[in-house]
Amino acid sequence: MPLQPPTIYALASGRPPSAIAIVRVSGPQASAALGTLCGRLPGPRVATLATLTSPDTGPVDQAVALWFPAPHSATGEDVAEFQLHGGRAVIAALFAALDKIEGLRPAEPGEFTRRAFENGKLDLTEAEGLDDLIHADTDRQRRQALRQLQGLLGHRAQDWRRQIIEAMALVEAGIDFSDEGDVSAELMAPALRRVDALKNKIQETLAASAQSERLREGLQVAIAGPPNAGKSTLLNRLARREAAIVSPHAGTTRDVIEVHLDLDGYPVTLIDTAGLRETSDPVEQEGVRRARARAEAADLVLWMCETDDDVPPSFSDGAPRWVVRNKIDLAAVPAGGEGTFAISAATGQGVDPLVGALVEFAQTYFGGGEAVLVTRARHRTLLTETVEALGRAGQRAGEGDEIVAEELRIAIHTLGRLLGRVDVEEILDSIFREFCIGK
Repeated sequence: MPLQPPTIYALASGRPPSAIAIVRVSGPQASAALGTLCGRLPGPRVATLATLTSPDTGPVDQAVALWFPAPHSATGEDVAEFQLHGGRAVIAALFAALDKIEGLRPAEPGEFTRRAFENGKLDLTEAEGLDDLIHADTDRQRRQALRQLQGLLGHRAQDWRRQIIEAMALVEAGIDFSDEGDVSAELMAPALRRVDALKNKIQETLAASAQSERLREGLQVAIAGPPNAGKSTLLNRLARREAAIVSPHAGTTRDVIEVHLDLDGYPVTLIDTAGLRETSDPVEQEGVRRARARAEAADLVLWMCETDDDVPPSFSDGAPRWVVRNKIDLAAVPAGGEGTFAISAATGQGVDPLVGALVEFAQTYFGGGEAVLVTRARHRTLLTETVEALGRAGQRAGEGDEIVAEELRIAIHTLGRLLGRVDVEEILDSIFREFCIGK
């Protein structure tokens, strides 16, 4: 007789104290937990007011209890839910009561979602979408994560996998009739047409989603320039708070300062760096080294300067570089061309056009619109491997039907890994470890 999985419980709402707290229990002993604390088992999916009572300490709280018997629950297991008052002492008393019930233990991070995945309630792309939704900071991140949670990529990948299986069935039927050459050729031709059309479709998906996975991390914008150019002042103005120390003395900023912004729904990480100059101070030298490294790794560099004499250096990766001439409130600055801005970081003059240009840059950079499917590097890697296998199937058709069938088998297996249905044990821990406790 197989061993039953442990029943897990966790706080599924925000950190206490709060008006209401939600505690979920999932596993074979969920019904026992409800019966012990409520004195009876509520009707399935019916909110029931009950006084939760611990056998050891007496009444815990008056709460709403819900019962979701398997398989019609979020995890596919028996699930109990308690909606109670969100005081720390109330939650602690409920946890103490749950801990006394045999077979129950606190959940680990991501364990509820992992059980939903293992019970077929979610595929791996939908689980990743849930994680992204939990951690979304901007509206565009939220919308992208929600589309993934709703199965935008997963359902498409399932359909692609089905089409490859159908094509492989034609190829293997040809192998079965290998003694009849005409039959084999008649079956191979339509199979290869399907494979080629599907390969082109996946390639189009990858091209349309070229930068979409970066929406999860955000656009990296480094503010670089000579000392006292106004870099920290601009950072503070864009952040609308005193995030960086501003001083008239050169070399004040010695470490990298990051501020996360929401620009029209796009996540942008603004990076203030040390002034780039030659110096004998070892601490400032390290700050300059870090400043150059972050500028070279950024997606966009804002070169802050006061005059045309402050020539921006070349950065190794060739990231776009805009020239931002500062302190126009103190001296007239001639109008520049494209990628050149004149501002006063101190007064805010000219900053709005710069912000507008940043929003347009982010829109172009992330691209993809509402139909983006690929949101993680893992997705891109596996879809690229699928395209390569489909391409090899077409290229090697003259080498034998068995070779084509094997390449199609590789493509099917790769899409299975994308969905989390085959050979993914090595990545499951790393994915679900990122979830918060209670999900």
